[in-house]
Amino acid sequence: MAMRARQYHTASDTTPRSYRPLPLDSISDWLERAAVAGEDDAFFQHHGIDWRSLREAVGYQRDAFSWANPRDRSELRRALVQAPGRRGRLRGASTITQQLAKNLYLSPSRNPLRKLKEAIIAYRLEWALGKSRILELYLNVAELGRNVWGAEAASERYFRRPAAGLSMEQAAMLVATLPHPLTSNAAVRPGRTVWRQQLILRRLRGERLLVPAEEDTTGPAAARGSGDATRPAVDTATPTATDTAAGPGSMPDTAAAKPPPPTGQR
Repeated sequence: MAMRARQYHTASDTTPRSYRPLPLDSISDWLERAAVAGEDDAFFQHHGIDWRSLREAVGYQRDAFSWANPRDRSELRRALVQAPGRRGRLRGASTITQQLAKNLYLSPSRNPLRKLKEAIIAYRLEWALGKSRILELYLNVAELGRNVWGAEAASERYFRRPAAGLSMEQAAMLVATLPHPLTSNAAVRPGRTVWRQQLILRRLRGERLLVPAEEDTTGPAAARGSGDATRPAVDTATPTATDTAAGPGSMPDTAAAKPPPPTGQR
C-alpha cells in the first residue's frame, strides 16, 4: 500500500484508498475456495513452500532428491542452469503464504535475496499463524484494483455487495485477476481474465485441471502504456451490481449456495 501510495502521488493520481479488513467468517466461502483453487491448490498441504510445484517450475525431472545420489545432483545442476529461462513458471510456483509474506514485508523486486527472505518469512508465518489466519490476512491485503485492497473493498466496488455475499462466479472473477490485478483484469485483458475465471470455476466444480499462473506485466513496458513511466497501469472498468463478469452468457448468482466445508481445512 505504501509503495502504491508513492506511485499514485508521483502520478498526481488522487484515487482514494479503499480498504476494509474483515474476519474470515465474514468473507464468502466461495472466495476462500477460489483463492486456493486459482493461486495455490496445495495450500492446505504445504508448510509455506510448495516443493512439488517448485520442482516442476525449475524443471527438475526426477521423482526424489538425495545429495548422496549423483544422478539427482546432476539433474539438479542441469535444472538450475536452465532456471533463469523459466522465470515465469517460477513465479507461478509462489504459494499464498509467499505472496502474503511479500505483501506484508517485502518489495516486488525479483532479486534472489528477496526470494530467499520471502521463503524464510513464509515458513515463519506458517509456524506462527496457521492456515486460517494466513488466508484471512491474504484476502484482506490482496490488491484487487486501483487503490482497492482486500475482499470487502473489492466486493463493494465491483459488485455492490459485501464480501460475505459474493457468488461463486464473482469470487472466481476477483481471483482471476491475481496476482497482477492492475494489468490483468477485465478492462485491460478481458479475454484472458474470463478464461482464467472459467478455469477456476471448473476447479471449484470438481474438475482436476491446472490454472496457469498469470504473467507479471507490471514492468516498464506496461507502465509506458499509461503515458507515465512512474504510474502503474490501472483498471478502468467498474462492473455494475448485476455484472458477474462471466462472459457473454448469463450465469446464475450462487451466493446463497454455500460450498460444503472442506475436509481438514479449518
